[in-house]
Formats: sequence, C-alpha cells, structure tokens
Amino acid sequence: MTTETEFIQTQAEKYLLQNYGSRNLALVRGQGAHVWDNEGRRYLDLLSGLGVNNLGHCHPKVVAAIQHQAQTLLHVSNLYLIEPQARLAKLLVEHSPADRVFFCNSGTEAVEAAIKLARRYSHEQHGPGRHTIITLRNSFHGRTMGSLSATGQTKYQKGFEPMLERFVNVPINDLEAMKAAVDDTVCAVLLEPVQGEGGIHPCRPDYLRGVRELCDQRRLLLMFDEIQCGLGRSGHLFAADEFGVEPDVITLAKSLAGGVPIGAMLAKEEPAKVLSAGTHAATFGGNPLSCAAGVAAFQVILDEKLPERSQAVGGRFKERLLQLKQKHAAIVEVRGMGLMIGAQLAFPAAEAQGYLREHGILAGSAGPDVLRFLPPLIVDENELLAATEVLDKFLTTRP
Repeated sequence: MTTETEFIQTQAEKYLLQNYGSRNLALVRGQGAHVWDNEGRRYLDLLSGLGVNNLGHCHPKVVAAIQHQAQTLLHVSNLYLIEPQARLAKLLVEHSPADRVFFCNSGTEAVEAAIKLARRYSHEQHGPGRHTIITLRNSFHGRTMGSLSATGQTKYQKGFEPMLERFVNVPINDLEAMKAAVDDTVCAVLLEPVQGEGGIHPCRPDYLRGVRELCDQRRLLLMFDEIQCGLGRSGHLFAADEFGVEPDVITLAKSLAGGVPIGAMLAKEEPAKVLSAGTHAATFGGNPLSCAAGVAAFQVILDEKLPERSQAVGGRFKERLLQLKQKHAAIVEVRGMGLMIGAQLAFPAAEAQGYLREHGILAGSAGPDVLRFLPPLIVDENELLAATEVLDKFLTTRP
C-alpha cells in the first residue's frame, strides 16, 4: 500500500525538475521551532528553511499581518505608492547605515541590484573601465548569472560557463591578497561578513576594518551580503554591527519577511542616486503582502530583542559544541557567530544529518563535511542543548 509520503514523492519525481535531488520528507505544518511531517511526526527545526524562519514558523504577528494585507491589497504596480513598502524601508534605514532601499523578491536579485549599482556608480564617477568586483573564495551570492559569477565556488558554476566577466576571487581574511587584487579596473568589494554556504567562516574584525580603509583609499564601494547572516542571525541586527564597519551597500532577503519571499538592497545616499527612474526594477519587488509581513517581522526582531538573544543562546550552544569537540576527534572545528554555527566533521555531514533526523532533529550542511545549524532565534535553549546530547550519542556510537 502506497503511503501519502510515497505518493507525494512519486508526483514530485514525475512532474518537478530534479534540481533538488531526491526528497523523502514531506513537511506540512510548522509552529515556533518545530515542524510536522504528513504522518504527524514532530521535528525540532535547526535549519529554519535555510535561515528564513528566524522568528520560527508562523509567528502570530507575521501571520496576522499577512491575513490583514491579503484581504486588503495583494498587489499594485511600483508605479504607485505602496504604504507597507514605505514603512518597511523606513524601519530598515532607521536601523542600518543605509539611506535608501530597493525591494525585490530574493537574495540573488538583491545581489544583482548591488552589482548593477556598483558598476553604474563607478561609470558615473570615473567613466568606463572600472567595473571589476572583488569577492571572496568560498563565497555564495546566488544562482542568477550575475550573482553566480560573483560566487567564489566553481562547483556552482560548472556547466553554466562562460561566467560574466570582471569578477575576481581572493581568500577570506587575507588583507594583502585583497590589496594585491585592487587595480584601476576595480569598482567594488562584495563579501559576506560570515560566509554561509561556504562553510560558516566569519571574517575577522581587523580584516573588515582593513578592507573598509582600502575601499576608502581607492574610492571603491564596500558591499556586504547579509542575506543569511543579517537580521539577528549573527547576534547583531546586522553582522556589520559586530565589526564596527559601515558598508556602502547591504543585501538582505531570507528572514526579512518572516517566511514570505522578499529581497532588499540597502545603499548609502550617494551611490543610491545612480539608480534613477528606469534604471532598475522588479515587478513584484516591494509588493504590499511581502512588505506588510516584513514590517511585522522586523518589529518582532526589535521588540523581542532577538539579536541579543541570538548572541547569548548561540554563545552557549557553541560552547557546548566546543566541549563535544574536546571529547570527539571527529569534530575538526566549530565556527560561527550567534545562531549561525558550523561544526566541521572528519566524515560526511550527511551521516550526522541522517542520525539527527531519525531522532527528530533537522540540521543542514555547508559543504560536504560541515554540519550547519541555523535554528530559529526564538528556539528554546534547553531543546537546543538537548540536540547536542543526540549529536554526542551519535559521535560516541559511530564506528
């Protein structure tokens, strides 16, 4: 007899592109830090939809905002003023180094907007010829052709060549390599303050300060991709706050609207001016529904002091993982900030993921051997620490 899960899997394999590989878990409901599959089993979600559900699943204030907006106004063109869009832009500007906001639908679109802004700004300031953007090795900026070209991992680019020209990758936390890469063709530096997909690698504060100084000296834009590490995930509202460095551009997405698709590029006033009427757009960018959800989600982050909670709870979680590292040689390194933590293992991370899932815990990976934890910022600390006991048991019994 075919189970409901097998039926869904059969339909997915028959009708969907197989770009996500084989899947055999159907999640149908979520509440707080937990999700349920179609057979009624509950899981502790320590992946948060790859960092989307920072507030957990179905936060009541976000749900209420969506319900209200859905029965009021779903969509109008950006040719008209959109009240929730203006409200969300105000919140973002008031709490960031930026002066202006462009809304889109995803992180990769936010990066595309940043790339276009950097090149157009350089063209207007310096004329043609300065259009190279420096990014970091092991970075991940998206899967559209511009953001993919910026990504410093060839495994994502394979088969999609040729990439767009004028992107240069340098090692993380190597200021001399960054300086050596800057020539008269460079217009901007784009980096993740904490690399996510590349294995949970934070930039050092002195490195980012050095990059900021270099950009000031050479009149380059400094652009931070905070799509995964921003909005409280790193233990600060913006990861830039941890380092005391103000970028010229910040890209956001993932958790910005509490689970509803949205992206945003935030920019300081001077570079923002170059994206004048007609230079860039997104049909659904900043639509009433996503922005109403975004206003509610951002306000929850502020009201419930979730960045501070992320720092405190994440610090204790990381400390417990470091204790496991002392006990188990199979843990090579523990890295991260706030509730964005990776445990590099001496074996494929998929083994640990499978064991955790069997015991009702969903975790992710960042590369072949890094177990990735992105729990909701509202996660119960006791449940989080209990998950480490399951991991401990796995490492103890693993052959």
